[in-house]
Amino acid sequence: MGRTIRFMETILRDGQQSQIATRMPIEDMLPVLEDLDSCGLYALEVWGGATFDSCLRYLNEDPWERLRTIRSHVKNAKLQMLLRGQNLLGYRNYADDVVEEFVKKSVENGIDVLRIFDALNDTRNLKTSIRAAKEAGGEVQAAICYTTSDVHTIRYFTSLATEMERAGADSICIKDMAGVLTPEVAYELVGEIKAATDLPVQVHTHGTAGIGQMTYLKAVEAGADIIDTCLSPLAEGTSQPCTESMAIVLDGLGYETGLDVDKLDVIAKHFAGVRDRFLADGGLNPKVLEVEPKALLYKVPGGMLSNMISNLTDLGALDRYNEVLAEVPRVRAELGYPPLVTPLSQMVGSQALMNVLSGERYKVVPKEIKDYVHGMYGRPPVTISKEVRKLIIGDDEVITSRPADLLEPELPKAREEIGMYAKSEEDVLSYALFPEQARDFLGRREDPFYDVPVQEVEVTIDVA
Repeated sequence: MGRTIRFMETILRDGQQSQIATRMPIEDMLPVLEDLDSCGLYALEVWGGATFDSCLRYLNEDPWERLRTIRSHVKNAKLQMLLRGQNLLGYRNYADDVVEEFVKKSVENGIDVLRIFDALNDTRNLKTSIRAAKEAGGEVQAAICYTTSDVHTIRYFTSLATEMERAGADSICIKDMAGVLTPEVAYELVGEIKAATDLPVQVHTHGTAGIGQMTYLKAVEAGADIIDTCLSPLAEGTSQPCTESMAIVLDGLGYETGLDVDKLDVIAKHFAGVRDRFLADGGLNPKVLEVEPKALLYKVPGGMLSNMISNLTDLGALDRYNEVLAEVPRVRAELGYPPLVTPLSQMVGSQALMNVLSGERYKVVPKEIKDYVHGMYGRPPVTISKEVRKLIIGDDEVITSRPADLLEPELPKAREEIGMYAKSEEDVLSYALFPEQARDFLGRREDPFYDVPVQEVEVTIDVA
C-alpha cells in the first residue's frame, strides 16, 4: 500500500472560472452532485473566487442558495471555497465587521474549508479572516501566492508558510495561479515547507504552460498531501491538470488515490455536454485550451489571459495582444513584483493594456492602481521606486499600517441601505460586497416591477 494522495476537484469553481468565465449555472451541476460526492474525492471547490459575483451579475442566482443546494447533495466530500483575505470575494479591502460576518455565514451555509490568500502575501490581511474562520468552526487553509522574482525565493515562501502556521492555519496551499511552478522548484519548495511545518501541504497549479502534470508528480514525490485537479471536459489549458489522468498515473505509480475512475468517467460525460454547449454558443474561447509556453516568461495566469483577450476583442485591438502581454512583466516589476492573482492580476493587466493603447506609459492610471501605490492593498513584495511612485501618485504619502485599520464598520450602513429588499443577513452581505449587482438581484426578487422603467403620464383634470 502506497502513500495516500487526496484530490480536490475544481470543475465547479476554478475549472469553470478558468475556461468559461464562471458562467456555469447550478442546473448544470445538480445532475452529478451526488456522484461527485461518492467517487472518492477529498473535497469539491464550489464557492468563492468569481462565483459569487457571476451568480448575481450574469446568472440571476442567489450565491448563498447555490451553496446551500450543493451542501444538501454533498455529504461525504468537504466543500471548499477561495477567499481573498480582507478582499473577501471582491476587489477592495472590506471592513473587519464585513469580513467577520461573511466568514461566519460561509461556514454556517455549508463551507468546510476556507482557502484564504492575500494577493501580496501580506499576512496582516489574513488575520481577521483566519480568526473568524476558526471561531466559526471552519478549517483554514492558508495559501501562498506563488510567483517568481529575485525576492520570491524558496526561503521567502518557506518563511511565509511558518508565519501562516503561527497565524492559525490548519494546512498550507501553494497556489500557482499562473502555472509557472516548475517541477524542480515544486519538489524543493514542498520538501522545505514539509520540513519547516507540521501541516498538510496542498498544491494548486494550472496547465497554461503545459507543465502542470510534471509539477504535480514532483510535488507528490516531495510529500504533497493533496492536489487540485479538474475533470477532463474543462481540464488543462488555463484550467487544472486532468483529474482522471492524474488518478490513473498515480495509481500506477503505487500511490493510493481512493478514486473511482469509472464513476469519474460518467461524471465527465455529463460535463462534456455542458462544455460542448458553451463551445457552440461562444462561451468557451478555444484559445484558453491552448498551451502557452510564454506563460513561463510573462508569468500571466490563465484567467488573466482570457480577460485580456476579451477586453482587447471588445476594443477591436486583438492584434495588439502580444504587445500587451510583453508589457505585463514590465508593469509588474515597476509595481514591486506583486503576484499576479486577483485583484492584482486584473489591475496589472489593465495598466499594461492602457500603457499600450494610450501610446504613453502611465498616461492613464486606474484608481485601483493609485490605491495600490498608496499602500491601500498592503505591502508590495519589493518597495516601489520613488520615480514610479511619483509618476502615479505624485507626492502623496504612502500608508504603512494594515489597510483595514483605516476602515470604519460597514455593515450598519449596508443594512440600512438595502433594508427594503434584504430578507436575511446573507442578503445584506451580498449587498456589502457587490452593491449594484446585489441591489438589482434582490430588487428583482422582491419587486415584480423592479425592472419596469418609470413612465411619466400626463393627466388632465376637468374642473368644469
